[in-house]
Amino acid sequence: MFEQLKEEVNSIYERDPAAHSRWEVLLCYPGLHAIIGHRIAHKLWMANWPVLARWVSQTVRFLTGIEIHPAAKIGRRVLIDHGMGVVIGETAEVGDDCTIYHGVTLGGTSLAEGTKRHPTLGKNCIVGAGAKILGSFTVGDNCRIGSNAVVIKPLPPNSTAVGNPARIVDKNKKKNTEEVTPNEKESLAQQDPKMHVRYAAYGVVADEVDPYVKRIEKLEKIVLEQAHRLSRIENEKSSEI
Repeated sequence: MFEQLKEEVNSIYERDPAAHSRWEVLLCYPGLHAIIGHRIAHKLWMANWPVLARWVSQTVRFLTGIEIHPAAKIGRRVLIDHGMGVVIGETAEVGDDCTIYHGVTLGGTSLAEGTKRHPTLGKNCIVGAGAKILGSFTVGDNCRIGSNAVVIKPLPPNSTAVGNPARIVDKNKKKNTEEVTPNEKESLAQQDPKMHVRYAAYGVVADEVDPYVKRIEKLEKIVLEQAHRLSRIENEKSSEI
């Protein structure tokens, strides 16, 4: 248990540039406190103590502003950053090394009891602030979901989704982390233990463009070309007259 706690603390410290020390992470990070509380509540749930498990989860919700149903499955080294308003439903699953920002909902759209109603996040996903992932589908490994996106269908691995409803920006883009060679990684880690851990905060990066914006720009270009052609035709007719 202590080894797992140490792993969680180290993971958050390395991934969050705002963390100044591991003691700060342990004492002041509600996301970590919510994960610890969930581990306890989940064990009680699995031991068939549902009321006590819900009481623990609701107490943690009161203290942290993060609501995780005790039946939900949370992987290792999950970072819930800031955390206020995060809701993770009963049948939701979160893979290892995921990053979840405040206001995120992993919700269900079905009322059928005893069925899988909530989403499954693969490993190393980033879910931006205010994003909603609704339904019993899977978000693939290494996906990025932009702030305030509303995801209502599965996402393939290594894809980035933005908008409402969410649409894929680039499914060929790899990972949430920049590629770093082993030698570069070791050198950076010696300078600063945080520097070799790179990820796109809030799920998106500045140079990514909404595919709808690209289509609109293409249409604008076509319209301008047609306007120039019409202008030339009118000039030719005027000169003939």
